[in-house]
Amino acid sequence: MQTISTSSAPAAIGPYSQGIVSGGLLFTAGQIPLDPKEMAITGTTIEEQTLQVLRNLDAVLAAAETSWDRVVKTTVFLTDLADFSTMNRIYEQHLDGAKPARSTVQVAALPRGAKIEIELVAEV
Repeated sequence: MQTISTSSAPAAIGPYSQGIVSGGLLFTAGQIPLDPKEMAITGTTIEEQTLQVLRNLDAVLAAAETSWDRVVKTTVFLTDLADFSTMNRIYEQHLDGAKPARSTVQVAALPRGAKIEIELVAEV
């Protein structure tokens, strides 16, 4: 088992790791739209927040020496499913053709008032 940690993604705000590699798979912690330098929520719109979350996941993937084309599953947590189509558009553009399996659920709240959180599993 290997712990993944990078300063290019937000530091953990609790007792967890940004990612763990085990059995040839990377399991990431859920990423919210925190700016890794300021550790503050980036943006107020679902567009801005989705893009920051995806950038944070880019950094964790890179630290584990893998990429979106090796992601097998994502889970998206939204505080409002009315944001689904907007999130989906940005997600699709960012993944540049990758189409991992995905679940999307609405939740009552996310840390620090975020509108979105995404976690993933990828091959390494």
